[in-house]
Amino acid sequence: MPFGHPAGTDPQQFHLIAPYQPDPREWTKMEWIDQYSKSGKTYHITTAGHHGTRNTARVKTYDDVLEEYEFHPESKYADTNGNPCIKQTFGLLQRRHIRIDRIQYIGKESNALEDVNAGLVHTEQSVYTEYPDPRRDEWQTKTLPILQQIPLNFLVESCAGKLSRRAVIDLRAGRSRPHPKNREMLTDIAKLLVMPNEQVRKDNRYAL
Repeated sequence: MPFGHPAGTDPQQFHLIAPYQPDPREWTKMEWIDQYSKSGKTYHITTAGHHGTRNTARVKTYDDVLEEYEFHPESKYADTNGNPCIKQTFGLLQRRHIRIDRIQYIGKESNALEDVNAGLVHTEQSVYTEYPDPRRDEWQTKTLPILQQIPLNFLVESCAGKLSRRAVIDLRAGRSRPHPKNREMLTDIAKLLVMPNEQVRKDNRYAL
């Protein structure tokens, strides 16, 4: 449930476990241990109220699950006006239109599937493995094409003290790739030129 975790705990790093007990009536009387906690602190669970307390976690009931399903947003669909669906959307839905921003290869590691099915993994990102392709990353597909349109002198002046003229030439030509800090700096320069400020507009020498 939203806000069901005890106060002071991280929802992404909180999972209660307890000895097997077949009688559900005993579950609220038992002590539960957070598997991520190193202190061994114990908690209780409850189905009452709308949120947990410092020592109690609010857990879902079957009734909660069914109630949430009625207002479950459908992220793959849009409403009649083309807006993404929200919990209150109703009526005839339509497929959302998408625009590919970039291609990123990911994979779900099979050695974590059991943990996912058991509810031990709280975020999908923790079981994803990224397989970067330098030919299709943001630097290659977005930043570099903009830098190649920027006048060389302006780019060299913007990188003064950080990159030499020769380094800037090699980067623009695609013969080298910048270190993370320089890449961040060059990305900021590219963003500045995509949405130029007054200073750049007034300097006709560097107008794109």
